[in-house]
Amino acid sequence: MEERKTNVEGLILKPVAKEDLSVLKDLLYELAVYEHLEDIFYVTEEILEESLLVKQSAEAFLAIYEGKPVGYSIYFMNFSSFLGRAGMYLEDLYVKPEYRGHGIGLAMIKTVARIAVERGCRRFEWVCLNWNVNSIKFYKSLGAKPLDEWTTYRVTDDDLKKLAE
Repeated sequence: MEERKTNVEGLILKPVAKEDLSVLKDLLYELAVYEHLEDIFYVTEEILEESLLVKQSAEAFLAIYEGKPVGYSIYFMNFSSFLGRAGMYLEDLYVKPEYRGHGIGLAMIKTVARIAVERGCRRFEWVCLNWNVNSIKFYKSLGAKPLDEWTTYRVTDDDLKKLAE
């Protein structure tokens, strides 16, 4: 992604570069705290560099508002076997609480949606914690619909290693 201006005065969405990794890590930690998940936060700048810049497992941009980093988004391509096409998965969309309500989150999610459309994606998905009613309200206002008939399953750490045996 190249740097993008938005319709929000003073907001620029900047692709994450090596010099931004410390800022991104701090923002990621803020989201972990907000979601009460800081006990599983293991990210380092080195991990981010390898994942985002070397392996390019995902893409990320910072929301720079009036010269200050106030949020970020991480997204990556996935695939729908039934559509036979790529889709876009939004891993994170985070705006610092004091900057919410200025249209920054909307500009960010619209940007990822535009990238998805530019790449020929037929769908755009993400998950949201059930207790996060403000985010749920925001997502529904965009026309997003919850997929109540699906349950997310996850295998991690030792269980993942055991499964891989």
